[in-house]
Amino acid sequence: MSALPIFPLGSVLLPGMPLALRVFEPRYLELMRDVLAGEREFGVVLIERGHEVGGGDARFDLGTVAQIADLQRAASWLQVLARGTDRFRVTRWLPDDPYPRAEVERLPSPAWSDADAPLLSRADKVVRRGLARTSEFENTDWNPGVQLPGEGTALAWRLAGIAPIGPLDHLDLLSSETASELLTRLIAHVEALEETWIASLGD
Repeated sequence: MSALPIFPLGSVLLPGMPLALRVFEPRYLELMRDVLAGEREFGVVLIERGHEVGGGDARFDLGTVAQIADLQRAASWLQVLARGTDRFRVTRWLPDDPYPRAEVERLPSPAWSDADAPLLSRADKVVRRGLARTSEFENTDWNPGVQLPGEGTALAWRLAGIAPIGPLDHLDLLSSETASELLTRLIAHVEALEETWIASLGD
C-alpha cells in the first residue's frame, strides 16, 4: 500500500480525462507544494457529504490518480491542469495533516476484449446522442462531435468522461472491472437520463 495526497471534489475524475483546478485554500496549496516536490500526482475522490472548502467532508473510497501536466502560479492561488491515470481504492484514511491523505491500493485497468468493439460503437452513438439532446436544454462541457483519442478501454473511459450524467453515475462507472461492464453501465445511465427527459417533456 502507498500513501497518496487526496483532493476531494464534487465531481468524479475518470482515467484519461483532464482536470482543471484553481487551488487557493492554504492546506491544498501545501498539498500542491508537496506533490510538485515528488512524483507530481495526487488522488481525487468524490465528496459524499460536505464541501470542498473548509474540511469536515465525508468521502467515497474509490478514486483516480491525477498526474499534473501544467501549472500556473498567481499571488495567492495556483491553476493546475492534470489528467486522470490509475484508479485506486482507499484502504485507510490517514489524519488530515493538514490536507487529506490515504493509503491506497491501485486497481488494474478494466480488461478489454475484441468482442467489446460493437459495444464500444453503440456506446459512442448513445453518448453523442445524449450530448446533443442535453445541449438543447443546457450548456454542455463537450460538443457531440468531439474527437476522442485512443482505443479499447482508454477510449471507453473517455466516452464515459464526456457523458452527460451525474457524479454518482460516473462513480458507478469507475467501479467497473471489465470494459464490457463499463460500456454496458454507460449505455444504461445515458439511456435512463434520456427517458427522464422524454418523461419531463410529456408533463
